[in-house]
Amino acid sequence: MDQNGIADRRRLRRKLTFWRAAAFLIILLAVAGIVANTSGQDPLSGKSSAHVARVTISGVIVDNGELLQRLEEIRKSDRVKALIVRLESPGGTSYGGETLYRAVRRVAAEKPTVAEVRTMAASAAYMVACGADHIVAGDTSLVGSIGVLFQYAQVSALLEKIGVSIEEIKSAPLKAEPSPFHAASDEAKAMIRSMVSDTYGWFVDLVADRRGLSRSDALALADGSVFTGRQAAGNGLVDEIGGETEIRAYLTTKGIDESLNIVDWERRRSNSELLFGEAMVRLIGAFEDSAFPFARELRGLADRKLFLDGLVSVWQFGPADQ
Repeated sequence: MDQNGIADRRRLRRKLTFWRAAAFLIILLAVAGIVANTSGQDPLSGKSSAHVARVTISGVIVDNGELLQRLEEIRKSDRVKALIVRLESPGGTSYGGETLYRAVRRVAAEKPTVAEVRTMAASAAYMVACGADHIVAGDTSLVGSIGVLFQYAQVSALLEKIGVSIEEIKSAPLKAEPSPFHAASDEAKAMIRSMVSDTYGWFVDLVADRRGLSRSDALALADGSVFTGRQAAGNGLVDEIGGETEIRAYLTTKGIDESLNIVDWERRRSNSELLFGEAMVRLIGAFEDSAFPFARELRGLADRKLFLDGLVSVWQFGPADQ
């Protein structure tokens, strides 16, 4: 065999060795991920016996089919005797909050249900809390921000600076309004204001009904203000200050044995996520702040939705509130 043939065989051998090693590493990481996710737990994670279910809703609230299905499974399960909805959220889309509120109400119609406000339950998150029979918050939790927001970008000034113009032909003046390419007309603003007012009125009526307030009292609290847990307990937005002890005490008044375990119903990972998702997260984590400088940022974005569609019920802070 000539020198070129020998060199080709060596290159081929090196390639095969690389791909074999890569395949072995992926399998090893996948197995490690599965072991890490299943070790120390029984097959049903405590769900095989009577218990109190707990669901945590955190981050930005959006339309979440998986979470809705989880709540429906909790409603149907004979082993679940009560539900705790733990909230750590500034809110999100109005529709996302509405669907979760209705799902919590369906559970509450059959089982005692408590909302536990941890760091924050504002806007759409407070909407969800109203679906429970009882709301418990911490002294320094943030509660409220009852209201609705519609935002849209305006880039016409920027386009004008760079010499770009947008031409359009549409079927009616209000089609595709508001547009980021030109200032909204008075008619477009009136249309948006009407949508916001309608959704806001629905939100206020929901709070008044669920919290036993008159509409005028609910309106007085629905100016977008946020309240501490102590303030919310005083104005009727929450029932009491406390945590698990107070929740247990409330549930005993509903006939729930205080010895029952509280079991977290978490999102089920698919087989593909178990095989590859966790493995990739662990692989990225191995290089965090070293060979892969943006690993931490990528991990933070991995399970986050960056865009919100439709009307928004979310507490914001910063220049928008000044």
